[in-house]
Amino acid sequence: MSAEDKDKTDVVIGIDLGTTNSLAAIMGKDGPRVLRDEHGQPLIPSVVSFLDDGEYVVGEPAKALAIANPTRTVHSVKRLMGRGMADLGDEPERLPYQVVPGTQSSKLVHIDIDGRSYTPQEISALILARVREVAEAALGHPVTRAVITVPAYFDDAQRQATRDAAKIAGLVALRIVNEPTAAALAYGLDTSREGLVVVYDLGGGTFDVSVLKITQGVYKVVATAGDTHLGGDDFDQAIMGQILERVAERTGRPDLRVPPEALQQIRRSAEAIKIELSDNQAAALEIELGLGDPVRYELTRDAFEELIRDRVERTLTCCRAALADADATPEQIDEVVFVGGSSRIPLVRRLVTEALGREPHTELDPDRVVALGAAIQADVLGGGNRNLLLLDVIPLSLGLETMGGAFAKLVTRNSTVPCQATEMFSTQVDNQTGIDINVFQGERELVQDCRHLGSFKLTGVPPMPAGLPRVEVTFLVDADGVLTVNAAEQRSGAAASIEVVPSHGLTRDEVKQIIKSSIVNARDDFAARELVELR
Repeated sequence: MSAEDKDKTDVVIGIDLGTTNSLAAIMGKDGPRVLRDEHGQPLIPSVVSFLDDGEYVVGEPAKALAIANPTRTVHSVKRLMGRGMADLGDEPERLPYQVVPGTQSSKLVHIDIDGRSYTPQEISALILARVREVAEAALGHPVTRAVITVPAYFDDAQRQATRDAAKIAGLVALRIVNEPTAAALAYGLDTSREGLVVVYDLGGGTFDVSVLKITQGVYKVVATAGDTHLGGDDFDQAIMGQILERVAERTGRPDLRVPPEALQQIRRSAEAIKIELSDNQAAALEIELGLGDPVRYELTRDAFEELIRDRVERTLTCCRAALADADATPEQIDEVVFVGGSSRIPLVRRLVTEALGREPHTELDPDRVVALGAAIQADVLGGGNRNLLLLDVIPLSLGLETMGGAFAKLVTRNSTVPCQATEMFSTQVDNQTGIDINVFQGERELVQDCRHLGSFKLTGVPPMPAGLPRVEVTFLVDADGVLTVNAAEQRSGAAASIEVVPSHGLTRDEVKQIIKSSIVNARDDFAARELVELR
């Protein structure tokens, strides 16, 4: 293999795995650029549609089947990543496909397609595999390494789920980077100016705000806040709610169960109205639901803004919280950067500008800016630009359960990663020879109000009176936000450790089994895929 060929196979791409769309980018001689498919399109809809006999299509072909094949077309799967049924509230009722509780060993939700159960990681892996396929076709050589972005407020379970999806798709995720941080990289703010930058990222399914301090090419995230269940999808659902009310009025049946086909049609129509209202003062549509005359729905921009104002205000609350954590005021902000398709909404732009006192940067396409930033970081990790350093933070505190169900925080939120924290603990009862260590993530004072990440047992502790053993517990968070917990009893030398796989994640064995299954069935899958594309 020539040196040039080796360079090609060693390439690292940047991937934005989005709620609505996904895409890849790479660093070129003239800066980062997005990679386009055979039709010249950069955006791959994050949609998977299953056909007969387990065949599937991804991207635009899947999106086109959303109305004709609603119960087997999965969209917005990012909102399900690393989540349990209790985390989702009533959202599953608004989805045309079936979301079901997970297994006893894994609490995360599954998606039921014709009796077969898929995890959100597996669906996301299909999307990532398509992104990888587009990248390989555009570059003309294999791609196995990537930097993948996630919302800054993704917790440990959601980050682990993203890493698992990459692994299933045959990709090595060299780094998981927060989306707002990637956006700041894409704007090249380090080369043009220094100071305090606020990145406002309102995507299809998630919202983040990050405060970064940029000094001589060092990107230090000072604070982050957000909501992993707030985005453009929620604006669509607000419009959907009004359309469904209109349908109920027409039929005289308030309990009307709209067929999945109609639900998908209404969802697509609501999204189209939202987009149209960014440019026009009013939008209207007619929906044919087999009720005789079509159902007509009209919405003005003023009415739409009233409909979503409370949700936009929630994003501003997060902005204020992030600034408070950063010990900064709006007057100290040097730059504001907009990211995410929903940041195009006029009300969003107006309220954020008023709240932060700065006109936001909008030069780059908000749908592509995150992937471009990921490509810049990928270039750094691939041995390219060494004059840039990215210092990210963890979004939520990490700690363990102590006596009485209290939560002892060892690593506090907004700590720069990589980081390490050590504390001493002891036993609660006499002659205790084993200690259960339960790891949690959250900001509350009791573990019952926080998210359980994992557990392990320290055994071999010599029998001693309560309070005499000295157990040193160390939390180590690496650059990807992966948590390792070590515990050692100082007097006896007994030790134990765990790389935390959240209770809402797949076990290592489950990931291996999924990968093994894909290899075993690769030939059949490829043949089925070719058949689908030929059709």
